[in-house]
Amino acid sequence: MLKEQLNEVEQNIQQACDKVSRSREDVTLIAVSKTKPISVLQEAYNLGVRVFGENKVQELTEKYEALPKDIHWHMIGHLQTNKVKYIIDKVDLIHSVDSMKLAETIEKEAAKKNLIANILVEVNVAEEESKFGLKMEEVIPFIEKISVFPHIRVCGLMTIAPFVENSEENREIFTNLRKLSVDINAKNIDNVNVSILSMGMTNDYAVAIEEGATMVRVGTGIFGARNYNI
Repeated sequence: MLKEQLNEVEQNIQQACDKVSRSREDVTLIAVSKTKPISVLQEAYNLGVRVFGENKVQELTEKYEALPKDIHWHMIGHLQTNKVKYIIDKVDLIHSVDSMKLAETIEKEAAKKNLIANILVEVNVAEEESKFGLKMEEVIPFIEKISVFPHIRVCGLMTIAPFVENSEENREIFTNLRKLSVDINAKNIDNVNVSILSMGMTNDYAVAIEEGATMVRVGTGIFGARNYNI
């Protein structure tokens, strides 16, 4: 079942790329593996998946220890400052930076490990009260402030679009995030190159790709429904 679902997602990504004349290599598929047991992740790994996204620090660290070391781990969930130290040297990318306090903590913990943390700034494009993230107008001032941190590299933007039945309803959100990335790059801020757009999930990733997503976060589409009872 996992193999078939993974193949279907791959086909959908390829079709979306073809539709707008993009290369498949331009889009990274992040397998969102939250709540899934290690055995299922190992099965996905055996099928060629190397990029996994986790929402919770404890789950990420446990899976990091148990699974092959050539996996690229992404922290995609809301990150509490007191948990940063546990994942700072384990993840390739933190998708969910949305406050100065969190950025300062990442800087401090990255400095301790003498590494540079790659981050995305989370943007609440739709301004949903239930979601984390900065408002659109807050993003450039925020990036200008954190661009001086020597142990942080701002690599792009991330958004979680509303859950909708018709993915076309989210097209404008993805378009707006892409436009914002263009505006940021036009400012030529030192230490900032917004090349990553992490947007699109199981129900809207094809539209996100058409609008410029470079990373899509797909969980249910690959692994099936989540199990919240574990």
